[in-house]
Amino acid sequence: MTEKYKDRDLPRVKFLLVDDLDENLLALSALLQRDDVELLLARSGLEALELLLQHDVALAFLDVQMPDMDGFELAELIRGSERTRNVPLIFVTAGVRDERRQFKGYESGAVDFLYKPIEPHILRNKADVFFQLYRQKQLLALELKQRTETLRMNEMFVAILGHDLRNPLSAVVMAATLLQRTYKEEVAQKASQQILNGGKRMAKLIDNMLDLARARLAGGIPLVRASACLGEITERVVQEYQATYPGSVVERRIEGDDNGYWDGDRLGQVVANLLGNALQHGAADSPICIGIDGRSEEEVVMTIANRGVIPAALLPVIFDPFRGGEREVGRKEGLGLGLFIAQQIVKSHGGSITMSSDDQVQTMVTVRLPRR
Repeated sequence: MTEKYKDRDLPRVKFLLVDDLDENLLALSALLQRDDVELLLARSGLEALELLLQHDVALAFLDVQMPDMDGFELAELIRGSERTRNVPLIFVTAGVRDERRQFKGYESGAVDFLYKPIEPHILRNKADVFFQLYRQKQLLALELKQRTETLRMNEMFVAILGHDLRNPLSAVVMAATLLQRTYKEEVAQKASQQILNGGKRMAKLIDNMLDLARARLAGGIPLVRASACLGEITERVVQEYQATYPGSVVERRIEGDDNGYWDGDRLGQVVANLLGNALQHGAADSPICIGIDGRSEEEVVMTIANRGVIPAALLPVIFDPFRGGEREVGRKEGLGLGLFIAQQIVKSHGGSITMSSDDQVQTMVTVRLPRR
């Protein structure tokens, strides 16, 4: 995954060597020196802590026997800091082998315990393991940064493109409307109606693109809150859809107080996306049931239910954007953003949206909206 970044100019990996004797530091430095490694030398625990505040290190070699602060005490301080607690530690000692000291070293967070004189081949191999791990971490961080920036640029492009498409599209829709009002011939009426339908569809796609960009780049879809009635919002949307789906039956039920302090236009978008989804995917011979429960003082709950089953594997990702892989070939449902945008609008209101599907009953979307 990170192969393409191997030739990049990454910063050198840093090792920390801590020993109170210069000759020991010189010997360790000679064994570990390489072009892509920077060795940080400390002659006391305090010097080591100062270096750790300034540098990110891939590995630290700590001498056990040092005056003022021994290796075990230094290890405890390193492990106690959020910045350095994950630094791998290897203890180095000239003392005799002692299982109790070894146990204390591992208890202090060491990954290994080496005795002097150190075998050069073993030391280099152990250091190389941590070098490779740290280098892989650097490469993954670089790749994540670049992919994040690419995603941000793509979403910014979508936002700019969507915004710039609106003006010419508005001109097309206005021209089609003028043609429809001016020329009454059947051919002109049919052609202008096709232009209008295509323009409205394109406008909806552009609005979805812009909402996606707002959700991704601006940290959420902005709201303009005011006193609103969920029943009235739902009624307007149902009337619009029944003109498009004249044979559909939509049943509505309202209990309690359905008023709240919401963005009415945005909630209309939620209802439209959910109802449109139910009309497209539900059984044509069964009614769609919309329920609004306002009996709670804190929230209003809306449900939209229809006959039809959503595969169990699709439910966990049903609100993800661009679910193109799950659509049937030939279906023209747009970009696959409707449910995602509905979810983002509900979240911006501080609410929640869930979907359940039962092959013996129905598919139901439940929206919970705090009143304020």
